[in-house]
Amino acid sequence: MNFFDNELVKTALDQDFAFIKIKVEDHVLTLTLDRPEKKNAIHPHMVQEIAFVLQFAKQNNAIRAIIVDANGNVFCAGADLKAFMGMVGEFESSIPQSNLEILIGELFQKVHKPVITKVKGNVMAGGFFFLTGANYVVCDEEVTLGLPEVKRGLFPFQVMASLLEVMPKRIVIDWCIRGYDMPVNKALDHGLVTHVVSREDLDKTVDGLLNTIVENSPTAIRLGLEALDMISAQESKHQFLMQMLQKTVSSKDGQEGLLAFREKRKPVWTGE
Repeated sequence: MNFFDNELVKTALDQDFAFIKIKVEDHVLTLTLDRPEKKNAIHPHMVQEIAFVLQFAKQNNAIRAIIVDANGNVFCAGADLKAFMGMVGEFESSIPQSNLEILIGELFQKVHKPVITKVKGNVMAGGFFFLTGANYVVCDEEVTLGLPEVKRGLFPFQVMASLLEVMPKRIVIDWCIRGYDMPVNKALDHGLVTHVVSREDLDKTVDGLLNTIVENSPTAIRLGLEALDMISAQESKHQFLMQMLQKTVSSKDGQEGLLAFREKRKPVWTGE
């Protein structure tokens, strides 16, 4: 997972980030999505910044766990489709562009540190990578989870692959095909979420998990998660599924779905 120069990664805490914030305290790195004005939609450079921070966490033995959090009322609305189609806009970041392709569906499995995702806002589409990649997902009981891609002429290819790692196949396929919102308690039943609590109990629950994690051998945990990564073998899946997403976006139905979503109207599908 060495996407960046190791010497630069060692200075991660001194870098300027455009789309995330980080802090390290008591052996825990907190990575916070910080694009609330865009519902924390995933920008291509946000992926670069996340990969940079996770490489830093992987190399730093003092970091024993990672928390993923988000600012704003929405945890993550999925991919910023305009940005991924080349309209990236202006931003200031000291994180360089990686020379290697970064697939967000693989990142968290390869950090080999326990990851806790703390969800206090709704999650949609590509935002599920932050849930499926985590070892623990602690959710506000009021949260809903949505897969609306098919309503926009798209299909959640990579998300589907990641969901299949933690949820029953028929539930995942039905969700992808029908594109509905799932209450968080249903997500708990199906294995996507590990804890459902009140907003007031979110921090207490996360702290309880951290307290037990940091008491155990960080070396044993790291090697165990490395072994899990090796036997999961996700890489070839996400490479292929990224290509399928690009093919779907460029189809006539894909273009019509995106246009209809922007124009707030019902799409007219042609099946092309």
